[in-house]
This record gives sequence, C-alpha cells and structure tokens, in this order.
Amino acid sequence: MAERSGGTAELPSAEDTIALGAQLGKQLRAGDVVVLSGPLGAGKTVLAKGIAQALDVDGPVISPTFVLARVHRARRADAPAMIHVDLYRLLDHESVDLLAELDSLDLDTDLEDAVVVVEWGEGLAERLSDNHLDVRLERSSDTEVRTAVWNWSTP
Repeated sequence: MAERSGGTAELPSAEDTIALGAQLGKQLRAGDVVVLSGPLGAGKTVLAKGIAQALDVDGPVISPTFVLARVHRARRADAPAMIHVDLYRLLDHESVDLLAELDSLDLDTDLEDAVVVVEWGEGLAERLSDNHLDVRLERSSDTEVRTAVWNWSTP
C-alpha cells in the first residue's frame, strides 16, 4: 500500500473535491476513521462522495445531518462498508459519548469492518480509532475555491 501521508490541495470545483476524496479513499481500509472539518459549505459531503466512489459502496451519499449516520454497503464482499456520520446536531452537547451514540443507532455493521467518515467530528471522532485521517476544508468568502489540508494520525 502507498505511504499514507498528509498534503494540501486547492479545489476549484466540486469535481476536484470528489477527485481528492477518491484519491484519499483509495488509501483507506476497514477500521479507519476520516474526520472532516470545516465551516458550513466547505465541501465535507462532496469529499465524502469521492471517498465513497473509491470504496465502491452503495449510494447516494448525501448529508446524514438529520439521521446522524448512514451505512453505505460495500459492493464487493472483500471491501469495507462506509459509515457516513454527521455530528453537527450533537455539537452543543459537550458530554457526547460518540461510541454510545453510534452503538445506539444499531447500524448493523461492525465499526472494525467499515471506514467511518465523520463530518463535524473533530475532537470526538478520533476516539473511534487510532488510525484516522483528519481533513480540514476551508473556503474563502470571495471565491468558490476550497483548500483542503489532510494529515494521518497513526500510533
């Protein structure tokens, strides 16, 4: 497997954001957690679509804000599912137990057999796995160009 390293990219379009997600998604394996952070409209869900594309999971990938999490089943038997989580609704609750919240959803999949992609999860989602990819997306107020900065945190 290729070295999992950090990087920075300018993303002029949604297609570029999807392409970066696909590039990062090819590096993911079961048990990994991806933490997507950035302001509203920064492209977190669009990046998750690219990750889903690389993982070859069932879609469509849309923001799971109102359901907290969606499971996207793998199309191949030897591939991980993708659990797409949005913690935006839980941000006001400082004492959130993320593992308990995910467990209460009865996702019908073992987190160890899936890649977990968490929007708005910084400071919480890292507790799900020692292997996590942090991706920060930013957008300038005067342009549609986004900037992505990513970094792997491994033990």
